[in-house]
Amino acid sequence: MTSENTLTFQEKDFRGSRFRCLLSTSQPDPAVAEFINSLTPNEVTVTENHQWAPKGFQSPDEAQLAKTEEFLSDTNREKLKSWWLAKPGSANTPNWDLVSNCVYGEKPGLILVEAKAHVKEFADNRCGAKNRENFNRIKEAISEANDAWNAITPGFSLSTDSKYQLSNRFAFAWKVASLGIPVVLIYLGFLKAEDMSKGNTLFNSHSDWDSCVTTGGESCVPNEAWNRTFDINGTPLTTMIQSAQVDIHAQCTTGEPE
Repeated sequence: MTSENTLTFQEKDFRGSRFRCLLSTSQPDPAVAEFINSLTPNEVTVTENHQWAPKGFQSPDEAQLAKTEEFLSDTNREKLKSWWLAKPGSANTPNWDLVSNCVYGEKPGLILVEAKAHVKEFADNRCGAKNRENFNRIKEAISEANDAWNAITPGFSLSTDSKYQLSNRFAFAWKVASLGIPVVLIYLGFLKAEDMSKGNTLFNSHSDWDSCVTTGGESCVPNEAWNRTFDINGTPLTTMIQSAQVDIHAQCTTGEPE
């Protein structure tokens, strides 16, 4: 076996939401487009000719909006990078569970998905940036986004100190929309992830997931900010709480030889 056809995975790739994102995007392109379309509003369209990441187990890398070339222009990627990081170097911007190009109305847009398969995946967290200058720049970026969101819908408390992942998702969604790119921000709950049942609280229904997001995240994002479309200087930004059941099947059949 040559290096060109050798794939290496980490243990986390076979757990919870990560595994299901890879399973969902391992299908033929028309089926992946159909899956993503099932999560979006009617005015948003994804076709098999669009790009998304990851692309299944053969291309499992998650997208970083400031690095991954398929989704934003060179200029906009640089704008995002300098907005988020003072000293990029080897530092990362947030990884997304699923990103896809789309057409939103008549304009090219982006679908940004954060996915969870059990309650612990929605746990509280803080910014882990080690470089002080980068940490300060991230804090400034989140503060700017927080002010912008509060001007639209009061009640936001985006922060580097609590619910950091939720904070940076809303910060990036706002920033991309402020660049004139329509955005759909989706918090996706995978239902009945039985392979993750040991020691975890699963989402057995959409209401389980909806409650987890709205109750668990209300200190950061007001409930009024979900499942709405906002006007960001003439560019639409839609937020959605969605759920899907992606089952793992292994079926063997045996029979007498003919």
